[in-house]
Amino acid sequence: RDLDDVQRYGFNWIRVFATWDSFGNDVSAVDGEGKPREPFLGKLKWLTAECDRRGVVVDVTLIRGGGGKTSPGHLKTFDAHRRAVETLVAALKPQRNWYLDLANEHTARYAFVSFEEVRELRETAKRLDPRRLVTASAGEISRDDLRVYLGTTELDFVSPHRPRHPQSPAQTEAKSREYLAWMKDLGRGVPVNYQEPMRRGYYEWGSKWQPSAEAFLTDLKGAQAGRAAGWCFHNGDQPDQPDGKPRRSFDLREQRLFDQLDEEERKILAGLKAMPGNNPDQQ
Repeated sequence: RDLDDVQRYGFNWIRVFATWDSFGNDVSAVDGEGKPREPFLGKLKWLTAECDRRGVVVDVTLIRGGGGKTSPGHLKTFDAHRRAVETLVAALKPQRNWYLDLANEHTARYAFVSFEEVRELRETAKRLDPRRLVTASAGEISRDDLRVYLGTTELDFVSPHRPRHPQSPAQTEAKSREYLAWMKDLGRGVPVNYQEPMRRGYYEWGSKWQPSAEAFLTDLKGAQAGRAAGWCFHNGDQPDQPDGKPRRSFDLREQRLFDQLDEEERKILAGLKAMPGNNPDQQ
């Protein structure tokens, strides 16, 4: 039913962590050594195949180490991380509709993966499946880091995570154009995918800002106007609540995703469906 709604509202890609341990529920597709972990690897294979049947792209993401609720016991070493890449590429290789985020927010202290390690992980993936698209997500990307992504690590596209503050949505178009201008100067252009923008329930720098539907839609329109290649309707738990509810995409055991969205998020969906060229019912 969630995938039905994904398509009904015009989304064409979803993001899935292959290492995910949240609210006491470990659904990671690989274990701490990066080896297959059933039945969850099988479920990931099913989901990828089902999305392929529907024409939906799947972002499969790995994360190093732990931090917060996410994957506290997984991939604490480079060898385990590399083995996880090998496991996922081998298991999902028959499907063409997925790409690999080698390391979520890899420049962050809680999940740090060096640029040299990113390059080795990329080489591992490409050796097993040369056509597989790979990226490595991070926060805002500096010009110097972009030079490394384009040259040393040779990512197929970049996946910056936008800041989460009231001014951010209005800045997305300019930031997108800045990334593309830097690429032109550096001599190599790749797509910019906004894989993890703002979300409801997430507080940054002590701010209690809750982005409105208008903020989300402004951010999306800015990404489009700035010629970004992708944008994600990001959502997650409510950390200021004792039980974290609504947990949204972080925990689907009690309710499916679309039944956990709040009133403001439902306004976002209505706004998305009303955007020109994004109404599947009219296509």
